[in-house]
Parts: sequence; structure tokens; C-alpha cells
Amino acid sequence: MNKFFVLLVFLFLISCGPSGKEGVKEKITLVSSPHANQDSAYFFVKKQVAFGPRIPNSVAHKNTGDYLMATLKKYGAKVTEQEFESISYDGKKLFLRNIIGSYFPEKQKRILLAAHWDTRPFADKDKEKPNAEFDGANDGASGVGVLLEIARLLSKSTSPNVGIDIIFFDGEDYGEKTGERGPALPTGQESWWLLGSQYWAAHKHLSNYSAYYGILLDMVGAKGSKFFKEGVSVEYAPSVVDRVWNTAARLGHSNIFVNQNAGSITDDHWIINEKAKIPMVDIVHYDPVHGYFGDYHHSQKDNMELIDKEILGTVAQVVVQVVYNEP
Repeated sequence: MNKFFVLLVFLFLISCGPSGKEGVKEKITLVSSPHANQDSAYFFVKKQVAFGPRIPNSVAHKNTGDYLMATLKKYGAKVTEQEFESISYDGKKLFLRNIIGSYFPEKQKRILLAAHWDTRPFADKDKEKPNAEFDGANDGASGVGVLLEIARLLSKSTSPNVGIDIIFFDGEDYGEKTGERGPALPTGQESWWLLGSQYWAAHKHLSNYSAYYGILLDMVGAKGSKFFKEGVSVEYAPSVVDRVWNTAARLGHSNIFVNQNAGSITDDHWIINEKAKIPMVDIVHYDPVHGYFGDYHHSQKDNMELIDKEILGTVAQVVVQVVYNEP
């Protein structure tokens, strides 16, 4: 297959909005972009899972972080390691690090791509073993795997018109157990969850850093995944939502990127919108039956058997196309 997706084509697309009414026909031009490899994205997910659950303070967590830094460097990124300490809701001192890979640092217009790389320390939604560790193949590893594939593409392809910053947030998933309520939050802290994005928003890796917009990937690899327009994304970054979902439709993926609104969730993009003042959207699985996340969420079902190469490849291609379509 050719190295690039050549998509200099003109299409006429009829889009359906949340109301189900027929939309307006639109003339579409998509520029040439690199072709995402679904097998490569799957490899990056499997590699993370092979280290073991990436629970903060564990050996697997340290080894995975080292691997992520080395892989970004291998693919030509300028890598920044942002180490910090935080206290969990149950009083543990956590040694965390955000990992940032920057591409084309000379370009002023920048796009932020992010995912969390830690694993929740217990499968508190598992009916049989709620205290067990679990792989976190979809919850954490899938988003990181897609971004590592994008890093690989950036290292070997013509550069886009914008700079790219890939951030792997740590400590996203160490919040209270289901049904429990944590103690009062420390001054200035918004949640016991989202520790890495909260730290980065207050201590950006560059003091004057900003981005045109951001895209967060969370749970983007499960079989049968559907990505609806998440509520916080629609509230803070509606034009970015439209850009991503319209691009997916133009690529023929409207069956996966569903042009309907869904409810709001608290995720890293909430912090980036509120505190970092960067409009960011969340690509996250939504199941109309189970709501967000699916029945595997925070359970031992979240393993490699859940992961679908085609879904990973689709998400990677949509994000790559969005980036390369920037003027």
C-alpha cells in the first residue's frame, strides 16, 4: 500500500444531526495524510499490557513510563518528563510523571493530543474480584497506543502545517472506589481523579504554552466501539467536535463516529478546558445501553481480548486526517 492516503477528492456528503433531519450537502476536500497502520497501533497497546498493570508506584508503571519516553525519542520527538508527587484519595503518596513528546517545536500553531497511561489500581466494578488488578488494555493503553502510532507516522512522513504535542497524563484513574466518597480535597485540587492533567494545567511544560485545540483519546479500542459527541466537548469546543466528526464522516466512518450528542463525563479534557483554557474534545466510547465505557469498565474484562485492531486504526486515521487538514 502507498505510504500516503491520497484523498484529494471532492465528495458530496449528506449528514444527519442529532435530530435525525437531513443536513446540508457540503463540498469536501481532504488533503493527503499518512496512512495509519492498525497492526502497529495494536502492537503498541499489547506492548503496554505486557508490562503488567501500570499502577502508580509499581515496577510495571516505571517500566512502561521508560518505554513511552524511549519510544517517543525513537520517533524523533523532543521529550519532556514532568515528575511530580500527589496524594491519593486513600492517603497514599503517588510518584507520578507526565510524558510530553513535541513535534515541530518551531511551529507556533500547535495541536495537543493526549491520553492517560496509568491503570486503575483495582477492578472495583468487577462483580467477582473488585479488589483485583486488571490489564487496562482499553482504559489507558488503547489511547496511548493510537498516539504512539501517530508519533511513528510523524517521524516518517511529510510534516503537517502545525506543531504537535503528545501528552501522556499520569494518575488519571486513581479516584475513589465506586460508591465511596473521598476526604476533602486539598486546596486548589479539583478532583481525586485526573491528577496528571491537573498538575500539567498548573505547571505547563513551557510557561507560555498554548494550543489551537486538543483531542483526548480515552477507551478507543474496544470491539464494537461507538464514539458519540460527548457533552463537555460540545460545551467547550463545539467547532472542534464538528471538525473531528465531520472528518470521520468524510472518511466513511460515520457508523463509528456517531453524529449524535451524548451526556457529559469528567475526564482530562474537562481540566484542560477549564484550567488550561485550551478547547479540547474527548473521543471516548459510549454505549447507549450501558452509558459511557461499557460493561468491561474497571473490571478484569478489560484485557487484550477486548481490543479491535480496526477500531484502533480508524481512530488513528481520523485524528491524523484532522491534523493534516489544518491550514
